[in-house]
Amino acid sequence: MTTISIVSGCYNEEENVAELCERVRAVCEALPGYDYEHIFIDNASTDRTVPILREICARDAHVKVIVNTRNFGHVRSPYHGLLQACGDAVCYIASDLQDPPALIRDFVVKWEEGYKVVVAVKVQSLEKRSMFFVRGLYYRLINRLSEVPLIENFTGFGLYDRVVIDSLRDIDDPYPYFRGLISDLGYEHAEIPYVQQRRQHGITKNNFYTLYDLAMLGITNHSKVPLRLAMMAGFLLSVLSLGISLIYLVLKLVFWQTFDLGLAPLLIGIYFFGSVQLFFMGILGEYIGSIQTQVYHRPHVVESERINFDRPPASLTALSSPLDAHQELHELAEPRL
Repeated sequence: MTTISIVSGCYNEEENVAELCERVRAVCEALPGYDYEHIFIDNASTDRTVPILREICARDAHVKVIVNTRNFGHVRSPYHGLLQACGDAVCYIASDLQDPPALIRDFVVKWEEGYKVVVAVKVQSLEKRSMFFVRGLYYRLINRLSEVPLIENFTGFGLYDRVVIDSLRDIDDPYPYFRGLISDLGYEHAEIPYVQQRRQHGITKNNFYTLYDLAMLGITNHSKVPLRLAMMAGFLLSVLSLGISLIYLVLKLVFWQTFDLGLAPLLIGIYFFGSVQLFFMGILGEYIGSIQTQVYHRPHVVESERINFDRPPASLTALSSPLDAHQELHELAEPRL
């Protein structure tokens, strides 16, 4: 039987994980000829997310949980979860229910048509219009800067064939920009448009720093344009400065008694060039920081616990008695002649 792995990253999502499990189960059970596993990777939640997932795991062998020792962030943790999946195809969906689980059915249809990658693309979002507009500007900017065309308004929600996951595992990136890697691998993909829903329960875990971190990660991992712009801007500004200096020198020599430079042009020039230098030093620092992360090569996460990964398949747990389960396991273990 073909297996679909569903992976969901979560952190303090006690109000959403149970409903997500039910909606994913309803979709997957309606797929004929498919079995599934639903892997949650929890970033050391401080609310009741993990206890709720424990209760669900006790009832449903399809649900598995990885609990991290601490919060490893929204980049590394979900990526690690994807690499732990063992299905013939792997689908990632966030735990906030803003991405509709019903699209999993559409993903599978496109996958059966032969696409190795099926991605969901936001054509509209019920979040704040200003945020959707800013995100759109960012995607257009990074597409212009990137050496590889990226998928606009793609957040990671989609389905990926086993060969794609194996390719990601071979890359072994300690701090990956997942959306960029999918484009960088070059597999033919299908796009499914959808409307992102508004969060109904809980609060978003994204803030200015996490969004900025993701934006810089996308730029530094997929473009050298900012570095080259810094070099070209430095050259042009130096030529401009030399030209202005020569003009002032000529004016001073010609109008020695009347020409007065004053402090204003000096102060403006100093502050302007100082700010330009700091800006490009910041860009250089982002690239150095990215190199430092690669050199450290720390693990994506450190796990404190795994739940349900060693549990027998649901077909065995559904047997009428423990004796039946023991007999079935014994029969499976016997060599076939």
